[in-house]
Amino acid sequence: MMGRLKSDQGQLFYEFRLGDAVPEDHLVRKIDTALDLSWLRSELAPHYSSMGRPSIDPELMIRMLVVGYVFAIRSERLICREVQVNLAYRWFCKLGIEDAVPDHSAFSRARNERFRDGDIFRRMFERVVEACIAAGLVGGEGFAVDASLIAADANKQRSIAGQDWRKDRDPARSSRAVKEYLATLDDTAWGAASEVVPKFVSPSDPAAQWTGAHKGPAFFAYSDNYLIDVKFGVIVDVEASRSIRQAEVGAAKTMIERTEERFGLKPERLVGDTAYGAAPMLNWLVEEKGIAPHIPVFDKSKRDDGTFSRGDFRYDPTSDVYHCPAGKTLTTTGTLVNDGTTLLYLARKHDCDGCELKSLCCPKAPFRRIPRDIHEHARDVARSLADTEAFEQSRRERKKIEMRFAHLKRILRLGRLRLRGPQGAQDEFVLAAIAQNLRRFASLVARPPPTTALCAA
Repeated sequence: MMGRLKSDQGQLFYEFRLGDAVPEDHLVRKIDTALDLSWLRSELAPHYSSMGRPSIDPELMIRMLVVGYVFAIRSERLICREVQVNLAYRWFCKLGIEDAVPDHSAFSRARNERFRDGDIFRRMFERVVEACIAAGLVGGEGFAVDASLIAADANKQRSIAGQDWRKDRDPARSSRAVKEYLATLDDTAWGAASEVVPKFVSPSDPAAQWTGAHKGPAFFAYSDNYLIDVKFGVIVDVEASRSIRQAEVGAAKTMIERTEERFGLKPERLVGDTAYGAAPMLNWLVEEKGIAPHIPVFDKSKRDDGTFSRGDFRYDPTSDVYHCPAGKTLTTTGTLVNDGTTLLYLARKHDCDGCELKSLCCPKAPFRRIPRDIHEHARDVARSLADTEAFEQSRRERKKIEMRFAHLKRILRLGRLRLRGPQGAQDEFVLAAIAQNLRRFASLVARPPPTTALCAA
């Protein structure tokens, strides 16, 4: 017999527990086990007045932001709407069925003032990483570093020429994003990253870099820099920077040092692409940090005109000379060139005059010159590692960091920023990294479903 819903008379009293409506295997339950916010109120206490009306609970706003980034809700207005109607989100935010949801406008001031002043998002990120370390998800032996372009909230149609942008403007008369950029002009990740004047500048967000790195139409962007542990792809640090190679390399150094200081993690090897293969970076890894660089060497010495390249000359570290393919030696006077970064090794003219290989070596010069970077030893170390099985394994493991960026843009939908300025980009990147680590934790350390006996009980 076909049943019928009995709705003729409403029930007078209801007994309802919100936790019973959230399945045991729901994602919010799994990420809740890794998110400890018991420290939050004490950290934020100095940023609140002891007088006046009680504010919205900061833990509630933090949990709502986490819901937004974990479930790819890209607007505070939509977050409030979803928490209003979604029982699982209400349970995660510790709201009762009749509790009011904060207005979306409350997030802006809290994020721009109290949360930033207390560096709350960074502290949250570090505590989530600590939970991943405690769960055995971080090996600490191999790290991978990379950066990905994220489009800025800047209209390229309203940009101005780079030479028309003035850095000496009055911060008091500028927007928040402009103030943040003016405050970072001496930072190696921002204003001091390069002296090259950009082609275009966005007046609303001057820290955003005009770039055509995707080989398509140029756009304004920030670089999201990740440092991950290659064991399970956990993000151990994140940093925002300008979208130029110098800034991304500087961000990599910052993340490596901060991870060692904060968690006591120092990898045995670092995996990266050619952008991190310049001599100064390799020297920093080899000589200063003692980290094996599993990074292709950034080298433009290969010639394409059929003549001998620098790689065809053998360097003798004992005598500090080069040997050419004909067996002659090239020596150096010790004078540094190229802003003090390069030594020149010169052949003797009379050796080159009678050499039968001159047409393949220096057909347009009286004798051959070989430049050698002062950090060439570190480059040689990186080259020696490139032929090992461990290096091939690292190349395969580097895909994990590329997968993190793909997940960031496709699943979390962070292909374009909503906030402006260096601090706005940093907040979004850190919150997204928190969300990715929480989802990673949930998938690898999942809470088991209730047993049959418990269900019967």
